[in-house]
Amino acid sequence: MSKAVLINAVGGAEQMELVDVEVGNPGAGEIRIRHHAIGLNYIDVYQRAGVYALPLPLRLGMEGAGIVEAVGEGVTHLKAGDRAAYVSQPPGSYCEARVMPAKTVCKLPDAISFETGAAMMLKGFTAYYLLHKTLPQGGLHKGDHVLFHAAAGGVGLIACQMAKNLGLNLIGTAGSDAKCSLAKQYGAAHTINYSTEDFLARVKEITGDKGVRAVYDSVGKDTFDKSLDCLSPFGLLASYGNASGNVPPLNIGVLGAKGSLHITRPTVFTHLATRESAQAMADAVFGMVASGAITIPIEQRYALADVQQAHRDLEARKTTGSTILIP
Repeated sequence: MSKAVLINAVGGAEQMELVDVEVGNPGAGEIRIRHHAIGLNYIDVYQRAGVYALPLPLRLGMEGAGIVEAVGEGVTHLKAGDRAAYVSQPPGSYCEARVMPAKTVCKLPDAISFETGAAMMLKGFTAYYLLHKTLPQGGLHKGDHVLFHAAAGGVGLIACQMAKNLGLNLIGTAGSDAKCSLAKQYGAAHTINYSTEDFLARVKEITGDKGVRAVYDSVGKDTFDKSLDCLSPFGLLASYGNASGNVPPLNIGVLGAKGSLHITRPTVFTHLATRESAQAMADAVFGMVASGAITIPIEQRYALADVQQAHRDLEARKTTGSTILIP
């Protein structure tokens, strides 16, 4: 048996219940893992609230780290006793133990703790695919300016470090002076407090009116239009989240008028479609963390039983960096 967080109806944080569930044994292509730590992400809020519609009842959670207890037929890259971490579909990591697909579960190096492993998979992989694979025409080069919204969040603080290591001038937005200071601490070249400053005007000022080569936007509706106006010709807007609401329909003709711009709506799971691609991403990000090139800032820890409060704090933008749940 395992404690697990379940929702029977979409809605607020109060919909989440901690219940007892039977875990069972892994089938073909599956593993059973017992968690030591669980990652909290804004996608969990989207799923709980029904923004991303999934069949109910639903278990929440996309990432975790722990010990593999058993493996099913056909699983050759893991064995019982292995330390492991993952970001995976279907959701269900908000629990003590679970049976799940093995495809995107990766061995966790001894140099990386369970807490760091749980905090880094979805956020680290997202920052990696954005800055290394989701690129404007001609790619990104040392000295280029990029705009990264929510730069003091879990993905943002990792992206600040990756951008600095790539020689990029990352302009980070955040909702308070304290969050802007944190983003600077982790490698942002410039920061903008969007609650007191017009981020478009500041981007134009910072770049000498040239704009940025790419915008990475997880905010959505509230930032979308101005994000387009921040781009230089042939620039890229990667809209990878919608914390403020869904982006409204777009007349693609405006992309030509604003400078032959590009827009994409990427997801991490497209980049994790195969065992090989998942392992390649893990090797790259694990290597950065193990070497000290990237630090995973865990700023909040909650007991699994306190998951409702964790969601409320996340939605109220009271959190910075990564947040984990402890089963």
